[in-house]
Amino acid sequence: MKKRFTALLCLLALICTLFSGCGQGAPAESTAPVASAAAPESGAPAETREFTDSCGRTVALPAEIKKIAVSGPLTQVYLFPLCPELFAGFSSSFSEDAAKYIPEEYLSLPELGQLYGGKGTMDLEALLAAAPDVVIDVGEAKGSIAEDLDALTEQTGIPFVHVDATVATAPEAYLRLGELTGKTEKAQALSDWCRENYAMIEGMMAKVDADGARKNIVYCLGDKGLNVLAQGSFHAETLNMLGNNVAELTEVVSSGLGNEVDAEQLILWNPDVIIFAPDSVYDSVGTDPVWQQLDAVKSGQFYKTPVGPYGWLASPPSVQRYLGMLWLGALLYPDYAEYDLQEKVTEYYGLFYGYELTDADYAALTANSLPAEK
Repeated sequence: MKKRFTALLCLLALICTLFSGCGQGAPAESTAPVASAAAPESGAPAETREFTDSCGRTVALPAEIKKIAVSGPLTQVYLFPLCPELFAGFSSSFSEDAAKYIPEEYLSLPELGQLYGGKGTMDLEALLAAAPDVVIDVGEAKGSIAEDLDALTEQTGIPFVHVDATVATAPEAYLRLGELTGKTEKAQALSDWCRENYAMIEGMMAKVDADGARKNIVYCLGDKGLNVLAQGSFHAETLNMLGNNVAELTEVVSSGLGNEVDAEQLILWNPDVIIFAPDSVYDSVGTDPVWQQLDAVKSGQFYKTPVGPYGWLASPPSVQRYLGMLWLGALLYPDYAEYDLQEKVTEYYGLFYGYELTDADYAALTANSLPAEK
């Protein structure tokens, strides 16, 4: 009994240290101590294959992946468009507004929690009961992730793998995820869409920069609007690509909460355009005397980030940021954007969510996110 208790403590300690650097916040605590997965029953050995992840780890996987678990929301957003039928559960449940974009047959899947961050805890007992063939982490890798994943694989009996992904490398990430899950045809389609649209925005921004037309922008979040996504933040990748992010700070907070600043700092930066997070203070800044000191507010150049089922621009910092990339391109540089934003958004929702976006849906998604029509 003492040995078993010690083993459980070791497993919990590993979970608490896992992704201390690859997520966007402190690692979550587990909800209950759980023993390692049971050894497979005797008989003919299952067919396996090797997969080398982005950490350089070669991991033994079942020849056919039939069920997966994800490490958190970022990974969930990447993988659900690729292989929803393989999900053993979600990292978090969907709000009523978000659920409309998710096929109904998947909404009853259990909530397994996430391995890191501040919005929940990984339910290890539920994870092992779900018996996934693999636990997948997608995003930015830092620190001792390779050693952590090796240890978790050994302790739980479930392979853990990591695939690097940024906005820029999403096309390559999807090809790796297709290889991992066996869904190569859909992965190719997702990869091609990302590659085509990223190249289009890169070309547009080259023209913007050649003309010296890049806008000074800042992304504000939090219940007071005084947190910002600074240059160097993983969450600010799309923001940095589409504008001159004026939030240049010495110490950059890596979490999605951003760096806290004061109103005086925002006034000193005085950006051309302010982008507010979906749940921030957009609705009140137009009549707030402090915010009225900013030229962007006085001139009406402030907008709310669209959301559904996820925020388009930053959180989670996943593939839906392609929507944010297209939105910011059309918002900030209408004279350079040689694409119809509604058509692009409709394409994305069809390909990534299997959802037929209506005109009313689009209008609701982009309310307060685009200039009023004159």
